[in-house]
Amino acid sequence: MIQLTDIHSLSDFQRNTKEHLQRLKRSGRPEVLTVNGKAEVVVQDARSYQNLLDRAAEADAVGILLERLKAVRRGEKGRSLEDALRDLGRKYESPRKRA
Repeated sequence: MIQLTDIHSLSDFQRNTKEHLQRLKRSGRPEVLTVNGKAEVVVQDARSYQNLLDRAAEADAVGILLERLKAVRRGEKGRSLEDALRDLGRKYESPRKRA
């Protein structure tokens, strides 16, 4: 959730970049930057952004699993374990092993 203390003008960010970056790293919260009083961009430190991406990927995986469990409960036939494992192996093997 964005807090009022996390909203700043783009010009303030440009003038005080070092302080903003320190605050972003320390708090882990994103900042909203405004232009002419309107929100234009959100900035975030790299570690917090990666955490956000990881959580989004986990949420996607949970959603897929829930949908597949519902399909099984409806009696729909899924893929064989062997097919699923083979596809996972292809997806995650390194490019060097494929050649």
